[in-house]
Amino acid sequence: MVEAGDWFGPADGGPEVLAALREQMARADGFLTGRVTFEQLRSYWPTQTDDPTGISAYLNQVRKYVVSSTLQDPGWTPTTVLRGLDDVRRLKDTVGGEIVCTGSIDLTHQLIAAGLVDEYRLFVYPTVVATGRRLFLEAQPLSLHSCSSFPSGVALLIYRRRD
Repeated sequence: MVEAGDWFGPADGGPEVLAALREQMARADGFLTGRVTFEQLRSYWPTQTDDPTGISAYLNQVRKYVVSSTLQDPGWTPTTVLRGLDDVRRLKDTVGGEIVCTGSIDLTHQLIAAGLVDEYRLFVYPTVVATGRRLFLEAQPLSLHSCSSFPSGVALLIYRRRD
């Protein structure tokens, strides 16, 4: 049985999925997380010196935004601490490119409820995990924008909000 905490690795979907992840990273001008996810990422990725995936290099250089009412010194540059959804809304209105949010389920729920998510990029792995928290807490009107499948069985589904 696969446990929820140990089923995913960045290259688990094969080189094609890794290439798609790299493409997603290249398109993003900002990386948004909640405090818990940020602290988990900060404790691991900056120390990865032999990372063939490119994720460490990306996370070390991308403009990071952390939504937290308690974090004072992020300790990982370049990082800006945002104090709430109003700050996220202002950021969304000013940043020219894409802002991605990974993990951070509590923050993601707040972003969805506030109407701040324009697009969902879902990498679906052929692994059933019977635990965890839902992404959607209520029905969302979405339109499928694109769908890609990879030899490993992973699928990338991109949905856009339908207003």
